[in-house]
Amino acid sequence: MNNNTNMEGLDKVKIIVSALDDKKAEDIKIIDISEISTLADYFVITNGTNKSQTQALADNVEEKLAQAKVYPKHIEGYNSAEWILFDYSDILVHIFNGRENRDYYDLERIWRDGKSVEL
Repeated sequence: MNNNTNMEGLDKVKIIVSALDDKKAEDIKIIDISEISTLADYFVITNGTNKSQTQALADNVEEKLAQAKVYPKHIEGYNSAEWILFDYSDILVHIFNGRENRDYYDLERIWRDGKSVEL
């Protein structure tokens, strides 16, 4: 399904962060990449502590955005839950299983030219 809503990107980011926070996500980071990439406007990066929590984080994000009539264009990695990626066109959500996986890929460093967003 595609995003079929006119909801602004930052409003969607707020829903995502709230959904992640509800399930005790660790160290949620928001990076505005709109001025440095055509890939998306925002990255949301976080991690869980185990496979079950990582999948619960993903489930809650998908559920809360669906309530706002916002659906992912693509989802990757849900079954293995090592790195779950949601593509919401203007927002990419990265949910890692454990700090080790997150540190290994180090998206915050790769996208350090983006602007950190505080809500």
